Amino acid sequence: MERPLAWRSVTSIAVLLFVILLALSPGYGYHRDELYFRVLSEHPAWGYVDQPPLTPMLARAGIALFGDTVTGIRVFPALSVAILVVLMALIARELDGSRAAQVLAAAGTATGAYTLIAGHSMLTLSFDLPLWAAAILFMLKALLRERPRWWLAAGAVIGLATYNKHLIALLVLGLAAGLLLAGPRRLLASPWLWGGALLAAAIAVPNLLYQVAGDWPQLKMAAALSANKGAEMRLLFVPMQLTLFGPVVSVIAAFGFVRLWRDRRVRALAIAYPVAAALTLISGGRFDYAAGLILLLFAAGCVSAASAGRVRVAAWALAAGAAGSAVIALPLLPVSALAESPVPAINEVARESVGWPQFVAAVEGVRNALPAEERARAVVVTGSYGEHGALAQAGVPRVYSGHNQLWEYGPPPETGTTAILVNIGPGGRDLFGACEERARIDNGAGVGNEEQGLPVYVCRGLDRPWAATWPLWRHFS
Repeated sequence: MERPLAWRSVTSIAVLLFVILLALSPGYGYHRDELYFRVLSEHPAWGYVDQPPLTPMLARAGIALFGDTVTGIRVFPALSVAILVVLMALIARELDGSRAAQVLAAAGTATGAYTLIAGHSMLTLSFDLPLWAAAILFMLKALLRERPRWWLAAGAVIGLATYNKHLIALLVLGLAAGLLLAGPRRLLASPWLWGGALLAAAIAVPNLLYQVAGDWPQLKMAAALSANKGAEMRLLFVPMQLTLFGPVVSVIAAFGFVRLWRDRRVRALAIAYPVAAALTLISGGRFDYAAGLILLLFAAGCVSAASAGRVRVAAWALAAGAAGSAVIALPLLPVSALAESPVPAINEVARESVGWPQFVAAVEGVRNALPAEERARAVVVTGSYGEHGALAQAGVPRVYSGHNQLWEYGPPPETGTTAILVNIGPGGRDLFGACEERARIDNGAGVGNEEQGLPVYVCRGLDRPWAATWPLWRHFS
């Protein structure tokens, strides 16, 4: 028999989180990924070389419904993590958690650093977390309640999740390994389980067809990311597992692992986390790839804390951790104080959300200094999608980039014989007869992000047509 849901407390936490995130949404400015999604949203497709279509299309919907503003694009992420909070309470209840355990799971999830980052900015993570949580909830219903039809619901969510990120495969592989190693192996013969797998595959078919037609672009993207930052991600993996949602969440999650391990019905999901972690380490993937399973372990740990009468201790510890998470994850510090704090070093999202107006002003200043006739035919080429997105959002015309999906939207017109280059290395500049530095980017806050200190060049005399050189500009990162 299912325990009652602490719906009033859980709903209050979710609504409060949503309101706080929207109130703080204008802080600092767009993150570079949001600027990229804004560009992709103007090119609807079944997929892009670096990601499936769900997040860009939600960016499009947010802009259409709530306005082309930084707050408008952040409504859906804030709503998404509010839903995540409710799902985590439901997971705690499914694990036989009392009302206190459910509230603890909801509050700890809501105040975790990564939850706040995911809710503050539009990232693929913003929607991946609740999709994983929903799939895990339905798996638990199938495993614990002897209701095999829930495998169909889990399959439907897994299929949908492939339109956001393909990382849901880690959850599937982790569960499969867990069932093989710890059982109950009889489930591997369940028609409902295989029906859920087939439903997931059927829903994912258009996404899969895009990958096949494009010669598996996301595999190429994953290989590029691993080659570029794989070693760094492996070094960061263990410490970041302890700090993604805060160290208190990690401690409680450790007890949750023990709880799941002791219950043979759900031991497979306990095994799923180390399997997903190992696959991430081997592939050189980002340290947050298994974040959804950390939250499962945390919810299970909240049930253990409530059963042991440790709710008050856990609640105070989570409250103390919440203060640090808020400062790190949310735009609480003024921009002028950001550079002197540890926040930019810890939170890449905050670091890459500062200085876009100054960046645009510097590039526009160089462009406006050109003679009128030359300015009319000049093009701007950037090295990253964030830079391209910032200029596009500001209405700067004839902007191009070879970064990830943006390469597909080139080459520049052959009339663009004058090029303003930003974040382009010597290889790109050497394609021109002459290049002259005209400005340097200064974000005005001293924050050491990717754009700070970049030179802005004016180049003339492209030695070959743009169509001939454009393949040389393509890069993945």
